Amino acid sequence: MYSPVEETVQARLILSPHRCARLRVVLSYLPEDPFAVRMAFPAEFSLDDADDGLSAEDIVWVFARQLLSSGLELPAGVGDVHVRPTAGRRTMVELRAPEGTALLQFDTADLRRFLWRSRLLVPEGEEHLHLDADRALAQLLG
Repeated sequence: MYSPVEETVQARLILSPHRCARLRVVLSYLPEDPFAVRMAFPAEFSLDDADDGLSAEDIVWVFARQLLSSGLELPAGVGDVHVRPTAGRRTMVELRAPEGTALLQFDTADLRRFLWRSRLLVPEGEEHLHLDADRALAQLLG
């Protein structure tokens, strides 16, 4: 079994045209889920206003590794996650949820390094060789 790829990077949460907040984002790639990447954000940046007294956990978005890769070169995405390059070696990631939309700016070099490390583990085009169909079916059926 391979170890996951995990990298902590800095991002800017765009609050308005003139305001942003810096936050830590943990990118992860699991070889047993070879088509997906994960982005984990601190709970205090949640769009959900619920305060139920429970301990806060990171917010995790899971989406296609290929979407992240494509979005470094050209605008990509349909649905809840969109990725696009911007001037100045930056990449924007837009996350849409019923509670609202979050726009994050990343240093493109950080995302490229993370993707490079994930491809060392599972090269693009070889994801199917790392799928465990029985495990995936069991997870799907709960």
